[in-house]
Amino acid sequence: MAEASQISFSYKEIAEVLIKKQGIHKGIWGLFIKFGIAASNVGPTDEDLKPAAIIPVLEIGLQKMEKVTSISVDAAIVNPKGARDTT
Repeated sequence: MAEASQISFSYKEIAEVLIKKQGIHKGIWGLFIKFGIAASNVGPTDEDLKPAAIIPVLEIGLQKMEKVTSISVDAAIVNPKGARDTT
């Protein structure tokens, strides 16, 4: 079998890993992503430049949320108190 060159995770899987890393055991937590914005003129040649937006990801983190959604999980379920901490 060929070695994987790319592995992807769901939003919930990422939230779960971050919750465990931080040792959080209660509350509903979800992902947040902070974007930046910049602009530049880009193109294959100087005669074909076009204005473009560049949107880098500046931060990825957790934030408290009101309910479980497609980007959030309940820390009490995914990292119950007494579970082995990864930190």
